[in-house]
Amino acid sequence: MSVRVIEIDNPPVNALSAEVRRRLKEALADPEAEAFVIIGVGKTFIGGADIREFDQSPVEPHLPDLLLDLENLDKPVVAAINGAALGGGLETAMAAHYRIASPTATFACPEVKLGLIPGAGGTQRMPRLTGLTAASDLIASGRTIGAGEALELGLIDLIAIGDLRAAAITHAESMIGKPIPRTSERPVKEGELATIKARGRIAPVEALRLVSLAAKLPLTAGLAEERATFLRLRQSPQSAALRHVFFAERASAKIEGTPREIKVVGIVGAGLMGAGIACTALDAGYRVIVVEQSEEAAAKGRDRIAGLTSHAAEISASLDDLAEADLVIEAVFDDPEVKTALFQKLDGIVRPDAILATNTSYLDPDQIAAATAHPERIVGLHFFSPAHKMRLVEVVRCKATAPDVLATGIGFAKKIGKLPVVCGVTEGFIGNRLFSAYRSETDALLQDGALPAQIDAAMEEYGFAMGPFAVFDLAGLEIAWARRKRQNAPRVIADGLCEAGRFGRKSGRGWYLYVEGKRHEDPEVTAMIEAARGPSRSIPAEEIVSRLLTALRDEGRTLLAEGIAARSSDIDLVMINGYGFPAHKGGPMFSAEQPHE
Repeated sequence: MSVRVIEIDNPPVNALSAEVRRRLKEALADPEAEAFVIIGVGKTFIGGADIREFDQSPVEPHLPDLLLDLENLDKPVVAAINGAALGGGLETAMAAHYRIASPTATFACPEVKLGLIPGAGGTQRMPRLTGLTAASDLIASGRTIGAGEALELGLIDLIAIGDLRAAAITHAESMIGKPIPRTSERPVKEGELATIKARGRIAPVEALRLVSLAAKLPLTAGLAEERATFLRLRQSPQSAALRHVFFAERASAKIEGTPREIKVVGIVGAGLMGAGIACTALDAGYRVIVVEQSEEAAAKGRDRIAGLTSHAAEISASLDDLAEADLVIEAVFDDPEVKTALFQKLDGIVRPDAILATNTSYLDPDQIAAATAHPERIVGLHFFSPAHKMRLVEVVRCKATAPDVLATGIGFAKKIGKLPVVCGVTEGFIGNRLFSAYRSETDALLQDGALPAQIDAAMEEYGFAMGPFAVFDLAGLEIAWARRKRQNAPRVIADGLCEAGRFGRKSGRGWYLYVEGKRHEDPEVTAMIEAARGPSRSIPAEEIVSRLLTALRDEGRTLLAEGIAARSSDIDLVMINGYGFPAHKGGPMFSAEQPHE
């Protein structure tokens, strides 16, 4: 019996480019074959469409037509899913007649993350395999699942233990001459649609609508509606913004230079930040040595890390135990004397080729580096809190940082699942510089007549998960208060709140009053604001949004002019991943260039 194995070999992710589609169509037309197996070369089955083609004229064969022909083929097609099956890759597998996967295969329809919906049958075929509930969850959320969950949901038919290719060929042979099980002929298992928080995003809402249609329409009608929706969303401002973010992330994480090999990571400080960094490094497979000031503090740090991960770090109260470390990250009190003294001690402990990284938020790492024996090995790795959850890491290029040290910092951030954004040295780096400008404009809005709840409502309606004053309360007002006092900054309304002991959510009172964890407007705060400002006026939500976005844009342009940020898209990534700017708006710099903003 003749089984033709079709290999998808289009590195790096086996994307379904026009050339791959053309050759797949030709292969499926082989008259000598009695059955087919489709498998990916390398670690990916098919990583989806080639996103670069989205802004180009469509080229035949179109994927929806190709997959419909594949499903209707009178010869069995087995999808041998050797790795990630994403987007169009998963749609290809669902159009096949049998799906067998390796134990490490992963599955996702991530199109909603680009402001799109699956456009080649995903919203119509998945409900026929998994039912409405699971399909609506997977498609509207874009989340990734493993082979075990995929088997349980009915998305695949078998997990191969051993040689996937051989198992797929054997099964394809067994299907020759027998009735072909087509996905389109399966009934849709009814169920409730998943509940998704769209927060202004169009694609998840459309995904739910289309999945629900699978239970109401024949496949061909459902496919037609899906395709029309895909093409409409592809032209939408939200999809343009999210594709901008997609390419921005790839540009920011490019490594120039050769990274050094990192096996052992040292962390000084096991507080909330140090424990979070240790957790991410442990989960990425590094050997981690954490040092605290005393045995008692080390014991607390051990417990803190154990609460975040099942992997164990080596905990010590002696800096000498960092002699083996390839990379040491300090997460100690943000004081220049403390950090400088620490790095000077480490100079005499670690190897000359070991890298020392500071996690400072506001201090000048150039000054710290200048006081060390090897300033060229100093780099900034500014994690955002909580470090084990927040995706952003600012990789700070100090004046003396060697190229391979910077490349190592970028590579380490990527290895632990973070998004690295390179920046130069300035107080607060990119993120805190932007946030300071944002905070200053909120102060101006208060003086002009707005109230915290009005400002928060306007920004949340724009797409932020939390308005600025809710964020201030969550972070704690005393941090910015201490900084203003250090700088002898002009008095602002927030100073009065701090003097009254209103430090935010942790104290139960800040810009808002907190009762059982829920925030409420506080007449006392309103009275304090009105007493502190002069003549005021009503400020519409549109003006609030415009002024705050303008403040971010202007500060971003200054950062670019100063060379602190390399690209405007890096500024967008910092605001999206560090401060909750809505990704479907593309970030403040992208947004400023759009006619609809």
